[in-house]
Amino acid sequence: MKTSYKQISAFITRDGSLIRELMHPDTHNNRNQSLAEATIEQGQQTQLHCHIMSEELYFILGGTGLMTLGEQQFMVVEGDTICINPGVAHKIHNTGEDTLRILCCCSPAYQHHDTEILE
Repeated sequence: MKTSYKQISAFITRDGSLIRELMHPDTHNNRNQSLAEATIEQGQQTQLHCHIMSEELYFILGGTGLMTLGEQQFMVVEGDTICINPGVAHKIHNTGEDTLRILCCCSPAYQHHDTEILE
């Protein structure tokens, strides 16, 4: 199955990020994971949250940010990859001059009901 970025509408998830679902089992023929692009504008951040079942991988496509992952905080830049285990509280703040763009992979696939807002 092939998808085209230009034909994918963006929506806002429970954590406040703008998401484009590039591939998701609810829409495409894949089964076990979802792939999305998240964008966070300059000075904005997601809400502190966790995913009960899903492991999530972030790959920073562009921009810079401050990642909160459990008790840790660290800077992220283009080319960094972060593993977010199920149940671990996390959020990301765009600290840069440009839009923060993140490729997000969730397994099992992202579901709104799997997101617990913590703040």
